[in-house]
Amino acid sequence: MSELWDKDHPVLQLLRRRRESESKPGSRGPGDNAKLGLAVEGGGMRGVVSAAMLACLGDRGFVHAFDSVYGCSSGAVNAAYFLTADNLWYPASIYYEDLASNEFLSYWRAVTGRSMLDLDFAYNTVVGSVKPLDYGKVLASPAGLTIGITLVDRLVTLPAAGFRSEQDLRSALVASAWLPLAVRGTGEYRGERAIDGGILTALPFHLAVADGCTHVLSLSTKPMSPVRSAVTPATRYAAWYLNRLKQGLGDGYLRAAQQKEQDRWQFLRTRLEPGAGGPYVLDLSPLPGSPEIRRAELNPHRLLNAARSAYAVSYAAVEGHSSDAVADGRIRALPRLAIVERDYEADHARFIDHFPARDAVRQQPGQAPGPS
Repeated sequence: MSELWDKDHPVLQLLRRRRESESKPGSRGPGDNAKLGLAVEGGGMRGVVSAAMLACLGDRGFVHAFDSVYGCSSGAVNAAYFLTADNLWYPASIYYEDLASNEFLSYWRAVTGRSMLDLDFAYNTVVGSVKPLDYGKVLASPAGLTIGITLVDRLVTLPAAGFRSEQDLRSALVASAWLPLAVRGTGEYRGERAIDGGILTALPFHLAVADGCTHVLSLSTKPMSPVRSAVTPATRYAAWYLNRLKQGLGDGYLRAAQQKEQDRWQFLRTRLEPGAGGPYVLDLSPLPGSPEIRRAELNPHRLLNAARSAYAVSYAAVEGHSSDAVADGRIRALPRLAIVERDYEADHARFIDHFPARDAVRQQPGQAPGPS
């Protein structure tokens, strides 16, 4: 396999300098005027890939290297966990330990007219109690978090930031994860109908560039394989469904899918030839030929293997190793065992104190109720 990234890419050089200097957002060293963004893709259960890459960045001492963090869908909640700087294999394990179950994802519910994904289970039970996200730490992080949310009636991507409270942050995360077709109706954010942030902006590095980042590390969840046509029968069906939610929404989704195809071709070049003048974007994703995780993957073994592979790619890139070292097995990631003792009843009680009301669900005429 030929080399897949420039080991001295400007984004990697900046990351390493900041780790060495131990600088933090808002207090960079002399001459460091760059704005380094971290863009985290989701994609349902494919989020295990970007979660594992974030775990590696945390383990290798890069949490404070970023000035701003951006995410959509499951990538947004991954990004939120990252900003807490806690044990980052812990949130990555959510995918293969907690969400790979019929309690979260059930095709039978879809057959019977209900939501295939149960977001209440994901955000009330798992993120709320079983493996709680410290919303306060996210809000207190010196690196800002921006969550991409699709506003249905305005046909725009809202880069939600500057959250007013823990409830506001949680509402943004839930809205960004509201995957059409898999979850009935729409979510709501600040009084507006809202769904998955990736519908109109497929890759969140666009949010980082629009926010003035001079350097962006993009974490994508599909392999670096040759890019397939973006307009598949499934894509066209999703566009038809979205146009039923709001005329023009499906058309925007098709444009975003085509833009993503162009972006992925561009990544093939900019990994090796970053160019001059910036903004510099380095995208990391699983190696060519890696099994692609489906949005609705339920096999814990596949999810764990995807996490291991993604961790190894992230490690090799940030530490200056070649992609060949991962491909031929010289660099391998192994899962770690750890003891976590929690008082789940107390955690759940604290969660209810913070978030006493469920998120509002807006239904379209003739649609079945959302998750309960």
